[in-house]
Amino acid sequence: MHIILIYKSYQAKILKQKNIIVKMMKEASYYKSKNDNKVQCLLCPKKCTIKPENVGFCRVRKNINGKLYSLVYGRVAGGLAVDPIEKKPLFHFLPGSGVLSFGTVGCNLSCKHCQNFNTSQIQPGQGFEKDFLPIDIVKVAKEKGCETIAFTYNEPTIFFEFMLETAKIAKKEGLKCVIVSNGFINPKPLRELCKYINGANIDLKSFNDLFYRHVTSAWIKPVLESIKILKKEGVWVEITNLLIPTLNDDLGEIKKMCVWIKDNLGADVPLHFSAFHPDFELRNIPPTTPATLLNAYDVAKSVGLHHVYIGNVMMRDYENTKCPKCKLLLIERIGYNILQNNIFKGRCKFCNEKMSGVFK
Repeated sequence: MHIILIYKSYQAKILKQKNIIVKMMKEASYYKSKNDNKVQCLLCPKKCTIKPENVGFCRVRKNINGKLYSLVYGRVAGGLAVDPIEKKPLFHFLPGSGVLSFGTVGCNLSCKHCQNFNTSQIQPGQGFEKDFLPIDIVKVAKEKGCETIAFTYNEPTIFFEFMLETAKIAKKEGLKCVIVSNGFINPKPLRELCKYINGANIDLKSFNDLFYRHVTSAWIKPVLESIKILKKEGVWVEITNLLIPTLNDDLGEIKKMCVWIKDNLGADVPLHFSAFHPDFELRNIPPTTPATLLNAYDVAKSVGLHHVYIGNVMMRDYENTKCPKCKLLLIERIGYNILQNNIFKGRCKFCNEKMSGVFK
């Protein structure tokens, strides 16, 4: 079967004509030309230099005749799903609402513990993908009654053009957008994206640069810078820290992380400690114990963080939101289900304290 590539700035759908596949793809943003028809991608800190007919580290940005193209524009891995916003996890962003979620294949990291490796660590064409233009995704979100679209499952940075176009249309249609991201993106594209997204959950994988380099293939400094940019640009931010036994569960490092969050983002930024389970290349490490999660929780609270949560395990009360002033229960959760919500117009129902977050 022959493949003919036709490059357009907006469309990204596959047409079938007899035995010929015609692909329409979008030229990538944030790259520069180099000698010998090479290009350098400037989207994430890896800044891959890519030879003709090769792809970058993420597997989805290809140099064709000296130009860089996204191979996943309009190509959704698996399909669209309506999730509870709490699944992202985002606990202070329209609690109890549904969010239309999607991702593509590929990632700019190669985490040894990745739980979505079946999509994040493959190339376009190696998995089940469906065609959705940005306008189609917004249409589905409205049809499903979702107030928000989430770019999630794999790393949304690597489908930047697809994400940005969808977010622009969503904003015009009165919908909100959130990202679930590793934060490993360069400042310039992130600032452009911040104009069109409303919330972010950033996976702060550790507070140790050696962990980042040995376990994820990244490094920590750009991630911390991204988190600060999101906060400065007015995007609602929540942090997730997956605790992996023996690798990033040192309480001293956890305390340093919590102090950094408080000093740079504020005490009201939610922190989610998440339980690890063996997966991908770390199947030899046991699951996170409840004791480890509780110890991390106590450290975060002792530092002065107001909203600390425990996830990936069922632990009653540690998923609940309480008022930082009067200490009364505001949102009671079991898993992704909300049993009661005592936040009214963004304020505590009991003492009228203004709550940080995005509320109806």
